[in-house]
Amino acid sequence: MSDFLQKMASSSRERASAANDILFRSSDFDRPVVPLKLGVFDVIAEIKDRSPAEGLLSNGEQIDAGTARRSRAAAYAAGGAAAISVLTEPSRFDGDLQHLADVVDAVPTTAVMRKDFLVEPVQIREARKAGASGVLLIAAMLSDAKLREMLQEAWGFEMFVLLESFDEEDLRRSSVLLDDAANRDRADRHQLLIGVNTRNLRTLEVDPDRLSSLAPALPAAKCVAESGLCTAVDASRAATNGYHAALVGTALMRSADPAAVISAMCRAGASA
Repeated sequence: MSDFLQKMASSSRERASAANDILFRSSDFDRPVVPLKLGVFDVIAEIKDRSPAEGLLSNGEQIDAGTARRSRAAAYAAGGAAAISVLTEPSRFDGDLQHLADVVDAVPTTAVMRKDFLVEPVQIREARKAGASGVLLIAAMLSDAKLREMLQEAWGFEMFVLLESFDEEDLRRSSVLLDDAANRDRADRHQLLIGVNTRNLRTLEVDPDRLSSLAPALPAAKCVAESGLCTAVDASRAATNGYHAALVGTALMRSADPAAVISAMCRAGASA
């Protein structure tokens, strides 16, 4: 695990410990789970206030942050985003669970995913309480036993999971998970997606060649290209390498017309 992931895991464990003190009630989970509907090639559009690699991400709206967040989420949905990813990590991304809840309220018919460095099942319950229909899990941060525990928690709420990988070992572990009939069924129903992150979490630089170098190791599931994708050309290249979707953040946060970017990427990926 990289130094960056270790720091994020340590911080996340502290937050999970505090969350364990929360007494959840069944009514906390009354918000509907929005099914993830995927086409030939899709975009998972991300909302984040800051990136460790890029700094503060200004979207240009001269309005308060909450209103800007909801407006951007609506634009993402209008552009055809299959889901919206919301960063909730506070120390390096300026995130918060309230950001996720704001987005859920703004786009009630679009699936919203909590993106964070989740290490305990209670954090999945937090996400569901805030209205999330999915979560991102990072394979490198979780032992096999803990990963299965986290998946079972998500399946209990009928949430989707984007399982993020950085190398061949991560993808091998993802492939092993698919040997389990229950996980295979979730993958077939597009509730288990496999992601490949091209960002080096030691240097925070993007290695776009990682998508092609890891393509032969991709499991038989819907696979998502993550980090460094900005244009329709990037989407086309990802699709050519066997990816079915792209998770796009910084490019959309800095775009004056994110709906057009999303639409163009979906078309280019589908054509490829």
